[in-house]
Amino acid sequence: MDRDRKVYQIVGFQNSGKTTLMESIINYWSKHDLKVGTIKHHGHGGKPRKRVAEKDTDKHLNAGASIVACEGEGELVLLKQNLNWSLVDIIQFYENFSLDFILIEGYKYEDYPKAVLIRGEEDTYLLDQLSNIQAILTWVPLKNTYPYKIFSIKQKEEFIKWLFTQYN
Repeated sequence: MDRDRKVYQIVGFQNSGKTTLMESIINYWSKHDLKVGTIKHHGHGGKPRKRVAEKDTDKHLNAGASIVACEGEGELVLLKQNLNWSLVDIIQFYENFSLDFILIEGYKYEDYPKAVLIRGEEDTYLLDQLSNIQAILTWVPLKNTYPYKIFSIKQKEEFIKWLFTQYN
């Protein structure tokens, strides 16, 4: 599979249903024995709140380590400090793993194929600003027509099946 066919974005504003949709996609693909990696953009500023094994990993990072790995009970957590992590850098890192699909939550303005979640009519301006839109999932009827596949949020399962057929 080429890179662009392996990477897909779910974008929209806060509380539009991105995480719930991501969970459903991951569940569906996993039930079909496909390995899905995810990347989430922490778009609210600051560092993400949850840190695993904070004490020792933070000590290592504070001492100057460039990368820290922590393993326990089959779970591996990697922490790497970098002043500027681009989405391309993270995707390149994921290429080291045997993934069938990389699913991205956020990074609206990146140019990967994407589905846009529209919570209300006021969100539709995104459809004029974003690139590589493949589908829209909307909470409200849209006033305008768009050249994309359109699903009501109540058609989430249909969207997931459509995505599966498009990228598998």
